[in-house]
Amino acid sequence: MRDLTYPPIIWAAKAAFRALGQRFTMTGTEHVPRTGGALLVFNHIGYVDFVYGGFAAQPSHRLVRFMSKRELFDHRWVGPLMRSLHHIEVDRGAGVASFRTAVEYLKAGEVVGIFPEATISRSFELKEFKSGAVRIAADAGVPIIPVILWGTHRMMTKDHPRDFSRGRTIAIRVGEPFHPTGQDAAAETAELRARMATMLEEAIAAYPAAEQPPGSWWLPASHGGSAPTPAEADRLDDEERAARLARRRKR
Repeated sequence: MRDLTYPPIIWAAKAAFRALGQRFTMTGTEHVPRTGGALLVFNHIGYVDFVYGGFAAQPSHRLVRFMSKRELFDHRWVGPLMRSLHHIEVDRGAGVASFRTAVEYLKAGEVVGIFPEATISRSFELKEFKSGAVRIAADAGVPIIPVILWGTHRMMTKDHPRDFSRGRTIAIRVGEPFHPTGQDAAAETAELRARMATMLEEAIAAYPAAEQPPGSWWLPASHGGSAPTPAEADRLDDEERAARLARRRKR
């Protein structure tokens, strides 16, 4: 693929990281292969996860083609940018086309990125995973590389104002490759989620304590923070979906 847009986007992102004085703690990046197809699977805690998720592949000099919702591709300005970066459009109502495109990319040796939770987790813990990641990787015959992001939600996430204060830590933790067979997608998806749940616990434990004191809104309730519990987060998600449906019916 020709990538005229991606290099300057990466340069601009790195310049922004420096301007914000962000400190990166990155572990396991050697697990991202330097050649060949691979499916990077990310947790989803904020709106800028795809920017930092792509950074996980930079030490291996790889470009990540993210699977992203159709609404971004429909946007007047964002859509052309997404296409120029060769990201993959996902129509949640008809996902067969995006599934096939992802498999084609992977078989051609590309690195594809996916968020199996499908939406941002308000609890900042892992939501249930869709089985698409396991099925895509198995069909393409490529490894899954699990990636945990932590700290990105402090800038932009649901229910909180944007905050780009300087000097924050961004944690990126890359796990060992996982090779699904696709024979039992549900079981393999559960195993992948369990692996990533352990990685998330490790990322939170290793994060600077001074940046996430007890009671912090960006810290899960299970860690002494004031984020919604998973059950409360599910309720908020249901309310959001109901409100969105009501708006559509009024149009």
